Amino acid sequence: MVREQRLDPDVETLWEDFHAEVNVPSEQLRQWLLTRGSGEEAFGPNPDLNLPEPGRQILAVLRKRKVDLTPEDIEVMAEAVDRIRTLTAARPDRGNADDEWRHALLDLGHDVLVER
Repeated sequence: MVREQRLDPDVETLWEDFHAEVNVPSEQLRQWLLTRGSGEEAFGPNPDLNLPEPGRQILAVLRKRKVDLTPEDIEVMAEAVDRIRTLTAARPDRGNADDEWRHALLDLGHDVLVER
């Protein structure tokens, strides 16, 4: 019989908040970050290492199971939720047409065009 590991209720809530705010699937986020991070330089043998932060850290958390979270992952999740909520609360007058604002959110794994 497999016993389920019990997590701190705050971590459970953070996990749910993180996955609600980070609404871009991991592969789509990876492709976006590769595009953003490519610039004019060619990628090395492991292009994931060149992904911009904090997107790379968010992507790493998306690839984990809840029971495998580290304290660093929990910090990444909390910071991502906070940054996404701060940016969405500061919606510019141009809204979704403001590319800089929308791209800043996409860098965090949040697409404003995805309905909740």
